[in-house]
Amino acid sequence: MADIETYSPLASGPPSSGTPDGVFTDNEVDGNPTQGQPKRGGRQRLLRGLQRISSSPTLVQLGRPRASSSPYRLPSSLSCVSLASSSASPFSQPSATGSYFSQASTADYYSSAPTSIPGSPISESPEHDGIESVLAVRKVEHAITPSSTTIALPADLKRKKTLFNLWASMPHEIRIHVLSFLQPKELVRASRANKEFYNMCFDGQLWERFDASEFYQEIPADSLAKIISAAGPFVKDLNLRGCLQVEHYRRAEVVVDACKNLINATLEGCRNLHRTTVHSLLKSNAKLVNLNLTGLTAVGNSTCKIIAQSCPQLETLNVSWCKHMDARGIKTVVEGCPKLKDVRAREIKGFDNLEVAQAIFKTNNLVRLTLAGCEDLNDNALRMMMHGLNPEIDILTDRPIVPPRKLRHLDLSRCSRLTTHSVQALGHLLPDLEGLQLTGVTGLTDAALEPILASTPRLTHLELEDLADLTNTLLSEHLAKAPCAPNLEHLSISYCESLGDTGMLPVMRKCTRLRSVFMDNTRISDLVLAEAATMVRERAGLGAGRPSTPAIGLSLVVYDCQNVTWTGVREVLSRNAEVKRPRRATANGRVNGAPTFPTEIIALKCFYGWQMTVDEHTKRVLRGEFSAASRLERKWADYMQANEEAGIAGAHGRRRRRRAREAQQAHADEEEGGITAGVVPGRRRARTAACTVM
Repeated sequence: MADIETYSPLASGPPSSGTPDGVFTDNEVDGNPTQGQPKRGGRQRLLRGLQRISSSPTLVQLGRPRASSSPYRLPSSLSCVSLASSSASPFSQPSATGSYFSQASTADYYSSAPTSIPGSPISESPEHDGIESVLAVRKVEHAITPSSTTIALPADLKRKKTLFNLWASMPHEIRIHVLSFLQPKELVRASRANKEFYNMCFDGQLWERFDASEFYQEIPADSLAKIISAAGPFVKDLNLRGCLQVEHYRRAEVVVDACKNLINATLEGCRNLHRTTVHSLLKSNAKLVNLNLTGLTAVGNSTCKIIAQSCPQLETLNVSWCKHMDARGIKTVVEGCPKLKDVRAREIKGFDNLEVAQAIFKTNNLVRLTLAGCEDLNDNALRMMMHGLNPEIDILTDRPIVPPRKLRHLDLSRCSRLTTHSVQALGHLLPDLEGLQLTGVTGLTDAALEPILASTPRLTHLELEDLADLTNTLLSEHLAKAPCAPNLEHLSISYCESLGDTGMLPVMRKCTRLRSVFMDNTRISDLVLAEAATMVRERAGLGAGRPSTPAIGLSLVVYDCQNVTWTGVREVLSRNAEVKRPRRATANGRVNGAPTFPTEIIALKCFYGWQMTVDEHTKRVLRGEFSAASRLERKWADYMQANEEAGIAGAHGRRRRRRAREAQQAHADEEEGGITAGVVPGRRRARTAACTVM
């Protein structure tokens, strides 16, 4: 022991004797340091040391960390000696009976695989550079388990899916058809999306009709001018009714310059248009068919002259309330437009001119003639329009021999200078007449209407309002027996104070297609209401089973009629909600058949004190609530009866008033769920003078 010198790291040189540095004896390796045994070779001792180091769990800490892309993950450390295989390559496939890396002798490993493991002393040799990168990318086949099984997708499914653009794939015609369902206001909003939508939204097919009457109060003047300038060449139907925005001459000029293909033009209410602007519009639109210039101050006789020269296709002209023109302008248009069929000239002066009347007689193409409020129209002018100048007279009938007129609608309302003599001339010359309005012609008598009713089988609308000289004979003997009685739909005899039940009862029986009758301020009574209810009931019939909703078949206006009482009103309400039950019984005592419900009812306008109850009853019937409507009618009748009895003086007056209060209380409880709002049960309600809403 004395001959052996211990090595110290602080010594200046290597030890002088003993074992070499870093080499252990066999006894030290085995854990039994024994002296006197022969020492083994350095090669065997080196392999022994490597085996001991390889079995240590800290092998992975000796070298640099494994790459993150390593293809294998083993649960335990890998021995550097176990990398050897029976094949020449260190990366050969494992055998069927062995592990992933087959076990071989150390000598075979070094003889066949001159590689090194990171962290070993031989890894520093240049001849082993690059082995770490080879091990890092090595592909190791693991045993496939069901949980890690993967199936490759087909090539067509691996392609990136693209969205199908339905709008872009549509043909242009279909897209335009879809946009045609939008209103002009919605089209303008959609045009702001992008350039493509802008071009489509202002396509000519979408702007053949431009109607600003629904949004004229909301659209600014500049926006209106821009829209018309963009779509103007395609617009055929232009409606600027009420557009006061088109007042500046520049904006108006934009409209005129853009619109060149108009067929229908409505400028009603554009009061600030200049005359030159209107004239330019008329000159640039030779295809005009319908023209409405109602209330324009810029319209004069010169405007009518331009219409006659520039618009040969014109069929309808409305110049009502144009104060700066007269009947001579109408004459110019009638003579210059051979296709003119409709002339509306309310409150136009100068119709006493016989030349104008002669021009209207010669054309004989007019289907509608509206001269309401033309106070200058007199008997001579009207007879000239119907008979012409010096017609030939038939000696048998004493009637002029002239071609019949083609008029279907004639409005002579408020022409106060007309008398029976001129209106009588309409008889036997208007076989196609459907509507006649003579409201306010106060000088007419029965003789004026008798020949007209006898020769107009197609008459459906007749207005005879405020004709005080008419009698019941005209209604009962002429109108009820006229050929137009089965076709009559509208009748107005308001303020005819001489007419009553005698004339209206036959009319209600014969005119079974009536839809509206105005009889306010006349002498009719409850009998007419009952007859009207019966007529409607028989005309409509009874629907088997419960209908969805009844319809209003007749509108009656009977307010301010002194002979109409609540009894007649109740009759109408009762018939409206009447549900008939079958009366036939079988041998078992059961009734066969379903109940029948009304399909048409009467809408009644009566005394304002009863109107709220009548309206509520009508609403219930229209909703199909016949039981509720009948209950309301009975409660109202009880209230009205008790109210009348309470007004009778004499004995038992207090008891009658108490019954009226009880009926009113019961009615209010029925409508408000059994307890009157704001009234404590058991106390009497305060007396009211009028009927409340029921």
